[in-house]
Amino acid sequence: MTAVAAAPSRRPERRRRHRGDAAAYGFIAPNLGLLALFVVVPLVGTLVLSLQRTNGFGGGVFVGLENYARLFADPLFWRASANTALSTVLVTGLSLGLGLLTALLLNAALPARAVLRSILILPMAVSSVASALIGKLVFDENAGVLNALLQAVGLPAVSWQSGGAPAFASVVLVTLWLRLGFNMLIYLAALQGVGRDLIEAATLDGAGARQRIRYVVVPMLGPATFFLLVIDVVYSFQVFDVVFVLTGGGPQNATDVLVTYAYQNGFVTRDQGYAAAIGVVLLVVAVVFAVVQWNTSRTRDLTE
Repeated sequence: MTAVAAAPSRRPERRRRHRGDAAAYGFIAPNLGLLALFVVVPLVGTLVLSLQRTNGFGGGVFVGLENYARLFADPLFWRASANTALSTVLVTGLSLGLGLLTALLLNAALPARAVLRSILILPMAVSSVASALIGKLVFDENAGVLNALLQAVGLPAVSWQSGGAPAFASVVLVTLWLRLGFNMLIYLAALQGVGRDLIEAATLDGAGARQRIRYVVVPMLGPATFFLLVIDVVYSFQVFDVVFVLTGGGPQNATDVLVTYAYQNGFVTRDQGYAAAIGVVLLVVAVVFAVVQWNTSRTRDLTE
């Protein structure tokens, strides 16, 4: 009798749970639909396109993995890959370090810190193309502000567009300027969660300012650092507008990255199958990095 009586009483609970699940799926259905329309469908289309030889007009010719085989024999692809890797390492490392430093400074009782915060996050308020145009005004080798200042103090002008190394440096510096404010903002928010009692306890134990930052503050910022590391690396893989506006990939492909190289193949030479293959490779590298970093972070957290 008890089991028979208990069975009907569970039915209303199950109905309520099913109605709750249905409501939840109903709320997320529009987002899932937009995700499928603007992310999944283009990804599948790019993968299919990478298996074809096509200029974008008319039907393509299925060539299988031929486009991917071309990548391994293409020196420009490897140069663009090297440029992408180097700029990613430089921009990510510098933006994380400088973002943490500026967050620590602006988290202290610094005069006019509100104004300084606004200046640092200013690139986030305008489009990246506009920010790249500002960088163009600064680094233009003929009429740029920086070369004018160098010549004013008796130093020679720098070939920011015609020299390979200076051109690459200008791309890295402008990209770093674009990322610094975002990293600072995330670190600044994370610093609000560091307990004052931990800082005071470390101070009472005789820890100096550097020791408190190294052994107390930095470990507490681990989740924020992991988030910024993944976001900055993925962003660096996708940099296009800064390179396109500042150097156009030149001189002689010295500043070409994978995204600009894919653009040139897809919309300049109209080899869209090959450009799609470059995009797929870039996606795979980004996903592999994110997965490895995620598993590494989880393993470290479990061991701790």
